[in-house]
Amino acid sequence: MKRDFLTVWDLSTGEIDSIIRRALELKSGKDGNRCPLMGKSIGLLFEKASTRTRVSFEAGIYQLGAQALYMNHGELQMGRGETIGDTARTLSRYLNAVVIRTSEHSRLEEFSSHASIPVINGLSNRHHPCQALADLLTIQEKKGGLKGIHLAFIGDGNNVANSLIEAASKMEINLSMACPEGYEPDPDVLERARDAAKSEIIILRDPREAAGRADVVYTDVWVSMGQEKEAEERKRRFRPYQVNNALLSCAKKDAIVLHCLPAHRGEEITDEVMDGSRSVVFDQAENRLHSQKALLEFLLA
Repeated sequence: MKRDFLTVWDLSTGEIDSIIRRALELKSGKDGNRCPLMGKSIGLLFEKASTRTRVSFEAGIYQLGAQALYMNHGELQMGRGETIGDTARTLSRYLNAVVIRTSEHSRLEEFSSHASIPVINGLSNRHHPCQALADLLTIQEKKGGLKGIHLAFIGDGNNVANSLIEAASKMEINLSMACPEGYEPDPDVLERARDAAKSEIIILRDPREAAGRADVVYTDVWVSMGQEKEAEERKRRFRPYQVNNALLSCAKKDAIVLHCLPAHRGEEITDEVMDGSRSVVFDQAENRLHSQKALLEFLLA
């Protein structure tokens, strides 16, 4: 039976833990000459621009011995009106899995419902689960564990925030999220996570209060792709939520800083924090490679 990875909920706590442990092994160089996906072909179907998702998947697929086929939506017949279902059925005959980066999460779900191969969410407007796996790997690596960690997310309750909420619920991470009124995470995601959580998940308005107990301070852009028309209003509303040295001073002295990138330096995060000694954002970016390799192994090997 095929397994998809559309949201963090698609994996159990034990499976996430296993993937993180395997990612650490892969990062250390263990089984460096092993190619568990030799002979397989994995499609990358992207409707949105990408740096980290595309390059980390292409490199990781190659390192696992498989072939990556990048497919731009506009270059496929989908761009000329072929249905999502027909495309999914056809690609299932050629490929062993497909990674999709799309605007609407419903399009991802529709593709998955027609596909007979594993479908991986490379980003949608509601979820970014591959990023969450890399975030968990980074916290595990830097803090030595996940259970009981205090994570402060400062900014927009976007797709990254939704996946972090799910990850926190699964892995017993205490999550404090500070965002302006009207920019909260998906209420359905929040309700389900709180029902399942063995840790604290709270929404606050004051970023200093959120950062107060934090082992990890996390932020993301204020204006995501597709939100350009409301950019100025968003920047105005989020200005008090900048992660700077003053905000970071509220967190624990050994707190680390995460950002899923790309960063708009001088907006949601300052250069001093981004390039400071507590920033691990480029380790976090690297960990997209290792966590996704472990995920692909789990789904396909």
